[in-house]
Amino acid sequence: MKLSVVIVNYNVCYFLEQALLSVRRAVEKLGQPVEVFVVDNNSVDGSVAMVRARFPEVILIENHDNPGFSKANNQALRVARGEYVLLLNPDTVVEEDTFRLCCAFMDAHPRAGGLGVKMLDGQGKFLPESKRGLPTPWVAFYKIFGLAKLFPKSRRFGRYHLGYLDKDQTHEIEVLSGAFMLMRAATLEQVGLLDEDYFMYGEDIDLSYRITQGGWQNFYFPGTRIIHYKGESTKRTSVNYVFVFYRAMVIFARKHFAPGRAGTFSFLINLAIWLRAGAAVAQRLAAQAAPVLLDAGLLYGGMYFLKTYWEHNHKYVRVPYPEKYMLVAVPVYVAVWLVSAFFSGAYDQPTKARRIVRGVFLGTLLISAVSNFLDAWRFSKALIVLGGVWAVAALILRRLVTNFLRYRTFSLTTQQPKNVGIVGSFEESQRVRQLLEHAAVPARVIGYIEPNRLPGPGKASRVGAAYGGYAAQPAAGSQAAATLVAPDTLEAPVDDLLGEVRQLEDIIRIYGLNELIFCGRDLTASQIIGLMVSVPQHPPVAYKILPQDSEYIIGSSGKDSPGDYYALDITLNLFRPQQVRNKRVVDFVSSLGFLVLAPLLLWGQKHKGGFLRNCLRVLSGSRTWVGLRYAAAPRRLARAILSPADAVQAAAPLTGTTRRRLELLYAKDYETSTDIRLLLRCFRELGQEEE
Repeated sequence: MKLSVVIVNYNVCYFLEQALLSVRRAVEKLGQPVEVFVVDNNSVDGSVAMVRARFPEVILIENHDNPGFSKANNQALRVARGEYVLLLNPDTVVEEDTFRLCCAFMDAHPRAGGLGVKMLDGQGKFLPESKRGLPTPWVAFYKIFGLAKLFPKSRRFGRYHLGYLDKDQTHEIEVLSGAFMLMRAATLEQVGLLDEDYFMYGEDIDLSYRITQGGWQNFYFPGTRIIHYKGESTKRTSVNYVFVFYRAMVIFARKHFAPGRAGTFSFLINLAIWLRAGAAVAQRLAAQAAPVLLDAGLLYGGMYFLKTYWEHNHKYVRVPYPEKYMLVAVPVYVAVWLVSAFFSGAYDQPTKARRIVRGVFLGTLLISAVSNFLDAWRFSKALIVLGGVWAVAALILRRLVTNFLRYRTFSLTTQQPKNVGIVGSFEESQRVRQLLEHAAVPARVIGYIEPNRLPGPGKASRVGAAYGGYAAQPAAGSQAAATLVAPDTLEAPVDDLLGEVRQLEDIIRIYGLNELIFCGRDLTASQIIGLMVSVPQHPPVAYKILPQDSEYIIGSSGKDSPGDYYALDITLNLFRPQQVRNKRVVDFVSSLGFLVLAPLLLWGQKHKGGFLRNCLRVLSGSRTWVGLRYAAAPRRLARAILSPADAVQAAAPLTGTTRRRLELLYAKDYETSTDIRLLLRCFRELGQEEE
């Protein structure tokens, strides 16, 4: 067995499918025996079924929990039989020659214990973590406090990513990336497998260090390239990522450095943890609070202007309003309008004017109704109505101005339709159109670029028509498709052929394309990567790939952006913003009611102390009464007291798979009435502790 490939997967079925397709092609090109392992860490997104159906040659190890990255890799490594073993992330695409070239390099360098390759992000940009240095205390200090980023090519400050080494030359390096880590089996037999003390992150640094300590060499080899979407980068702004990543570095320091150096390193890391965690929290709060605070300031300022105008021009008795009007009443008005607008969906994307109008209207009715019962706070119905009109105008105008300054579009929505070009055959381009349509992607497909066929004689490509009619006025923007073809001089082709791949740069410029979708059935991974690298990024173009026979169109806008996809997939109603808000209202009101009625309700509870404790937890937002306890959620949620599976009456205990399926059905068809019914059905169990 020449090579063993190990992929650990956790809920990234769409990326895994593409990775395995590229691995299959690379195995064919290698021409020697290869075994491929997929270790699934209890995914609930259909990954296991997909591997069984589409890749019967893969050796599947199915875990029933998530033991972590290191343990999962080691499960396969212990039974792997290859001369070389490759740890490969599921969010990667390898070139067809990758395995052949890498194995040939290892064959030619008998002291090479590990090998990494040139990695590119989803936009074809070089990833600096393709080659790294050992994170000694000083190297870590430069990285943590930004000096490495300021001076990336410095031999002193740039050692973390070895920025002073040419990315197009082979180099001996200290640390390999766990996304693509090719190693000699004899090396692992000597230095050991991955250290299972690391749950995620840091295990690649640890193993790379042990390889060099064992007398072997690690190499960076740019002779082949892979795409690494870096799906885990989606967590990089989260507090959890900060703690997990930097704690892994502390484990490494304590294990490999002398006590004095390890202490210094640990101090620096812990300092960095709190600084980065504080910055992450502050950044998130600022991003969420800024629009609301700006709206509140506009509403308050407008109310002050209206109050002053009304006092001097329309008030029956020309005396100023009392101080408490602006100090107390108006802030309450503003809060009611904004809260009502929030629950109406005014802060959801895409922005809809009707949501703003509905929310402010309901808030105005509420303010008017309540003020009728409070004589001391009844000031002016006219100002309330005028304030409501101003609130609608201010909220809409603020969004229009913000979008104009940020996107140069005077529109309420920030999600403008994309001009999409498809690189592939006519048949695959039609499949892309269907996928985009079914996934409700706001995109305008301009046409397709045939990779293997030239426009025939007597049939002009649309790029030719564009050159003939409007060569002096290249288009930029969403109207390109409607204006470039000169209908009075050339006949538009029926199949929307834009031109040849060699004309891609011109096609992008003329038609104002801002997204390209590559068809994996018609293009090799090497061709796709080559096009990503060669196309200029001014203006920027997003890239996505439709793997062969897949229903996922996959891409990423950068190394620190989440991998995304368009898919014919179920929509989970539970995670829609409006349902999230409604669920929180149900939790809050029910918990408050339970606490008020606790003297009566406690007698019906199996766990009386737990009931009161859970009421307080749900009231604070740290728990939810009903939710997902067995199925993995696509976003972070409050931990659930009850699972929908708890309400099922069955003769035998439900299996974990059945519980997860019931929870996914609950999430797909979620309505607040479902929570209310489950609360009533499982009322005696509300005091239980979540597992």
